[in-house]
Amino acid sequence: MPALAGLDGYELRALSASTAESARAAGERYAVPLAFASAEELARSEEVDLVVVTVKVPHHLKLIRPALETGKAVFSEWPLGADLAQAEQLADLAHRRGVLTAVGLQARSAPPLRHLRDLVTDGYVGRVLSTSMLGSGWIGGATYDDSHAYILDVTSGATLLSIPFGHSVDALTMVLGEFREVSTLIENLRPEVVHVTSGAVAAKSAEDQIAVTGVLESGAVAAVHFRGGTSRATAFHWEINGTEGDLVVKADQALWFQGRLRLYGARGEDGALAELPVPAHYQRSLTQWTERSAEPACNVAHEYALLRDQITGSLAPDRDGVPDFRHAVRRHGMLGNIGEAARTGRKVTRRARLVGACPTW
Repeated sequence: MPALAGLDGYELRALSASTAESARAAGERYAVPLAFASAEELARSEEVDLVVVTVKVPHHLKLIRPALETGKAVFSEWPLGADLAQAEQLADLAHRRGVLTAVGLQARSAPPLRHLRDLVTDGYVGRVLSTSMLGSGWIGGATYDDSHAYILDVTSGATLLSIPFGHSVDALTMVLGEFREVSTLIENLRPEVVHVTSGAVAAKSAEDQIAVTGVLESGAVAAVHFRGGTSRATAFHWEINGTEGDLVVKADQALWFQGRLRLYGARGEDGALAELPVPAHYQRSLTQWTERSAEPACNVAHEYALLRDQITGSLAPDRDGVPDFRHAVRRHGMLGNIGEAARTGRKVTRRARLVGACPTW
């Protein structure tokens, strides 16, 4: 809702919840005119053009499917499904229904990252030799609360691998291209965690350490390490090293893809690393977010703006739109390959196959 507030082209007309009472209460609180007790009712409403699914990952499949069945456009938070099979099912249904879809990998819409991609494409660093990404995921820490108890279970689909790592590696591939092969270590070093208020100890099956090395399609070497919880040292640091220069992305929070990013660069043998301003045109029409870039809704607002321009046909022909369900399947497939590399201890090479007319891992 903060992302949509003040964004031209959208009107929040309806919401649904698990009961009629909670839906009505939320509608009154947020001044939403239509409130429904189920996702099916909302999807059937003629007042709704775009259905947005913003609930826990395990519920995505049952809530997205009714909207696709009615032919409505759907915007789902990432991850699309709890696993690759669910993502494939939804992408295939969307393909058969011929509906527009979008998935919330909002880092791709962040102005600093779109600028970063263009800098790399335009040769700022020359030929990319390597990239290194170090991050903390918040998920997978030493404690938990009631609202996030479900993420302790690796089968929930909401884990360090699928969410913080998934957002981050998607951003990496947006800027530098896909992985050609990967080797992986995935560990659960905190099999027991503590409730933040009661002190109760709970079992955790989800991972809290992910280390991936690999080779990109370009031949560049990549290393990505994500730690569960938060770090007292480095929240997020990403380097891109090339024959002519270096680029660095930094953030002060674990969920870096939500908040403010700082971009630095240096070129030449004696070049000193300096902060690089993001040109105003990357802000598009969202100038109100220039001074609010640290808010979690910032990059989501930029993704909504891109989606609006894509729907209305006003997106510049040289600019790509938001990732769709087919893209989500590709990313789910990549995460599956990373998991396979960890289980087998072998390198896994990218291989093409078709799912709903879209190539994936």
